[in-house]
Amino acid sequence: MRHTRLGRTALQVSELCLGSLNLGVRADDQESHAILDTALDHGINFVDTANQYGWQKHKGYTEEFLGSWFALGGGRREKVVLSTKVGNPMDDWPNESGLSARHIIASCDASLRRLKTDWIDLFQMHHVDRNAPWDEVWQAMEFLTRQGKVRYVGSSNFAGWHIAEAQENAARRNFLGIVSEQSVYNLVTRHIELEVIPACQRYGVAVLPWSPLHGGLLSGVLRKLTEGEAMKSAQGRAAEALETHREAIAAYEDLCAEHGLDPAEVGLAWTMTRPGVTAPVIGPRSVAQLESALRAARLTLPDEVCKRLDVLFPPIGKGGPGPEAWAW
Repeated sequence: MRHTRLGRTALQVSELCLGSLNLGVRADDQESHAILDTALDHGINFVDTANQYGWQKHKGYTEEFLGSWFALGGGRREKVVLSTKVGNPMDDWPNESGLSARHIIASCDASLRRLKTDWIDLFQMHHVDRNAPWDEVWQAMEFLTRQGKVRYVGSSNFAGWHIAEAQENAARRNFLGIVSEQSVYNLVTRHIELEVIPACQRYGVAVLPWSPLHGGLLSGVLRKLTEGEAMKSAQGRAAEALETHREAIAAYEDLCAEHGLDPAEVGLAWTMTRPGVTAPVIGPRSVAQLESALRAARLTLPDEVCKRLDVLFPPIGKGGPGPEAWAW
């Protein structure tokens, strides 16, 4: 597994980030531990979670699960670049969500307890909070970094102008600001190419695509449906998008078959080669799915395939960053 810098920082992270959304939930404990250990054995040192994950059992469960894995020792915590998130509701009470200073600091302390660790490498704002002044947000983040509880701050699901606004406010405080942005990005959903990726490139912010296979839509969903194997890819965002993109998905699967390639590996490999991308966030439910992602990381897509993918899943507007994508 290759490693690269996280945005403009000196921190080294693997070019795949292991997402934890399925761990201990869709994958049982034994399989989840095997996924984590196998990832670490192959050099994946970047693990992503969120305070809300595991809500199927209770909010915070996934952080607790990762904490139990770290507690097994063997240098697990020391080897891992650990990221978690703050902002989504943890309760119905008014101060249990958002990016107030109170909630940011309280949420960090709660995550540290659940994760059984003394520090969070990357503390990400799960969504922008339009009611939170940036001075308040950065004051809270500065407090946590001075305490040694947080090393870096990231964002998730931000617009390009949110990133610019956040960075300009951080710069006025002589604070490092945002070092990464986690956005949905895949062949089907290419909106961030317009402004988010250009903003990240301008400010030295790492791009961490989540849902690089669009919830399984790009993993061979039509074949799986025919064979009765579709699980996650027949639900949620994948099922909704299939109604709109069925023709393109069928052509995509035919293209992969023509070149002897696995659709899931092609979709992930495409995302990894996109300008500005640092590390896609994968969410395997099994060791086999993790091994597929590892193969994708070594896959070089033929030029012919890349050109055909742009035809099947064209960029927004005329392609490239805004405003050229819509103005010329």
